[in-house]
Amino acid sequence: MKLSGRRTSSNIDDRRGQRGSGISGGGVGKFGLGTIVIMAIVFFMGGNPLDYIGLGGGGSPAPATQTAPVDPDNLPGGDVNEAGSYANIVGVTLGSTEEVWGTLFPQQYGRQYQQPVLTLFNGQTQSGCGFASAATGPFYCPADSKVYIDLSFADQLRQRFGAPGDFALAYVVAHEVGHHVQNLLGYSQIVSRARGRSSEEESNALSVRLELQADYLAGVWSKYANQQDQLLEPGDIGEAIDAATAIGDDRLQMEAQGYVVPESFTHGTSQQRVDAFTSGYQSGDASKEALDRFFSARDL
Repeated sequence: MKLSGRRTSSNIDDRRGQRGSGISGGGVGKFGLGTIVIMAIVFFMGGNPLDYIGLGGGGSPAPATQTAPVDPDNLPGGDVNEAGSYANIVGVTLGSTEEVWGTLFPQQYGRQYQQPVLTLFNGQTQSGCGFASAATGPFYCPADSKVYIDLSFADQLRQRFGAPGDFALAYVVAHEVGHHVQNLLGYSQIVSRARGRSSEEESNALSVRLELQADYLAGVWSKYANQQDQLLEPGDIGEAIDAATAIGDDRLQMEAQGYVVPESFTHGTSQQRVDAFTSGYQSGDASKEALDRFFSARDL
């Protein structure tokens, strides 16, 4: 990404360095090993493990996984550059999404774009959807229209999952902003109602469609960000594809348990995530018709 001299968003709620609220009723012993493994899978898919244990709307999360301290001024690859810090990558990406969706919303949907706030935190913090921790991973909370991210996730993405690069992190941020776009357009609410009358397997399939649509929206953003502001550098799309590949349900389940259970997928396979992102990037089609195609096979 061409980061130097770029505008960073003013919609950053920086809570790093603040002491988080205590976690009650906690401890690893509260959850079985299998639960913790699955929660870790949810984390690395960019979801909220609190939903898995029934605490997504409030309560206490599992304790954060201990990770090495993050030096936010270290670029993936080892370069030290203020313009390439994790926080700056996030801020520039969020600022770019504001410009792209601020243009597309009036054009495509006849309304103004409502910008989300992005909260940076270390360790744990409170969100409108309950406590968030480093184990929660990046997520969007529709209750307060905020994206939450502990920047240690960038190190996990690079070190554990082999998806380095500034644009890998930008893809994650754009995906979460995609959930905000879904919320504004009513897709999140439609899927939530449909899930309420569906079986677990059907509910998971609906979640997959919503997640793939968010990947598609991240691809749409990538295309317009480059057209409007020449943001991308050679190799950036490859970094996003590597990240999408790394956090597919099939790959994560295989790594965690040695086999896959397709009916339990909630985010899509690696190939589905890559296909959704690249389709959005190649077409740049943000029309309602294009977005509706993610749910065309089922009457919601």
